[in-house]
Amino acid sequence: MPGIATTQKELQDQFLATVRKGQEVALDAIKRMVDTIHTITPKLPSMDLPLVDRLPKPHEVVARSYDFAEEFLGNQRKFADEVVKATAPLLPGKAESEKAAAK
Repeated sequence: MPGIATTQKELQDQFLATVRKGQEVALDAIKRMVDTIHTITPKLPSMDLPLVDRLPKPHEVVARSYDFAEEFLGNQRKFADEVVKATAPLLPGKAESEKAAAK
């Protein structure tokens, strides 16, 4: 009989696989849309806007955003781990065994 951790992992794997499949479908649709639009619209002239060269490139914005999110989630995980440790004595049957282990 699988344990809760095994079941949780299986559900997470299924969820991630579903998300990946959805992303593949969305990306394929975006590529097709771009190809279609590209074939039916005239080429836009390049514009020389002031300071445009100082703007970050789209891939840089994405990278920075995900770097921030990664750092944020790491901090949140550390906080959650500390909350679990701090509240552990409130769990039934844990207070006495942890007090004994601390001695």
